[in-house]
Amino acid sequence: MLFSEISTACGRVIARATLNAPKALNALGLDMIQALDRQLDEWEQRDDIVALWLDGAGDKAFCAGGDIVQMHKSMVKHAGEGRNPFTEQYFAEEYALDYRLHRLPVPVVVFGDGIVMGGGMGLLQGADYRLVTPRSRMAMPEITIGLFPDVGGSWFLNRLPGKVGLFLGLTGVHINGREAVEVGLADRMVDGDAEGLLALLAEQRFSLEPRDNRAVLYRLFKEQAADMTALPHPLIDHLPLINSLCDGEDLQTVVSQLLSAKDRDSWLDRALGTLEKGCPQTAHLVWEQLERSTYLSLAEVFRMEWCLAVQCSIRGDFREGVRALLIDKDGKPAFRHRSIADVPRDYIDGFFCCPAPAHPLASLGAS
Repeated sequence: MLFSEISTACGRVIARATLNAPKALNALGLDMIQALDRQLDEWEQRDDIVALWLDGAGDKAFCAGGDIVQMHKSMVKHAGEGRNPFTEQYFAEEYALDYRLHRLPVPVVVFGDGIVMGGGMGLLQGADYRLVTPRSRMAMPEITIGLFPDVGGSWFLNRLPGKVGLFLGLTGVHINGREAVEVGLADRMVDGDAEGLLALLAEQRFSLEPRDNRAVLYRLFKEQAADMTALPHPLIDHLPLINSLCDGEDLQTVVSQLLSAKDRDSWLDRALGTLEKGCPQTAHLVWEQLERSTYLSLAEVFRMEWCLAVQCSIRGDFREGVRALLIDKDGKPAFRHRSIADVPRDYIDGFFCCPAPAHPLASLGAS
């Protein structure tokens, strides 16, 4: 992590945090989570900070996700033990940080340039101003590795129009900045770099009132909005079809409708190909997490997702999915179940049970 402060024309400060692992596409390691959390402890004690800016180093990614290579090492080490100390700690601290960003008293700006996936989406969705660019590529691709759309996915996917959230979770399809704005996963597409936008922010006059400062940020980002018309938007073009195909009473019905769709083009073929080759366990978890979280608070969502994530780490499919994609790179994961129809209901129910004697996020949202 890199931390810096930008002085503004009014003498106040914008706090800047940069994910600084560009060779790893700024994958979010536990040490990075802890460093940012400690820095927020310090920054929150001050009254001269008017906003938090979060971005990623390099020109390829804001954040491509969590450090699943490190998770894989821990899953191999603790295979068959019924507990995994590393993943229990990692997911607890990551989700607590995501929740903290949602609740920070000062405005939070996340500059989601380049790749924004998985854990990067968790950081982006916690911001007051979710900025994307024409280069942004966003997804929750966990179905390829046997995890599920976590980091608050149960919260933000459920708030998308129609069946978009379910479709994104089941297919892991990539969307661009324009599509993110149009479905509500981003607030503004800007055509500039972080340094240029921060230079403009430094010229603004802020106050001690967060509401006034949010208005200052809103006006500036509106002025810097990019022309989105040049970008394609296949997700939007397919919305009526997505809503129709994902309209079903249970997961098997929806998946059957998707995979038997006749009006398929290359974009939909790619999306459905990921679903077809993806982890059957994950498809069930996507369905269940969205169903069960409809009326949950944000804190309750993160508590539920912690149980799911740790359960994934102590069962085989997540470990196998990461092995096939990132470790051996053979692209041939041997998932536990061959099809969605083969996954027992009670097996999926078990993922929602807390795997620890005490939930580490029990106090989340209490204050």
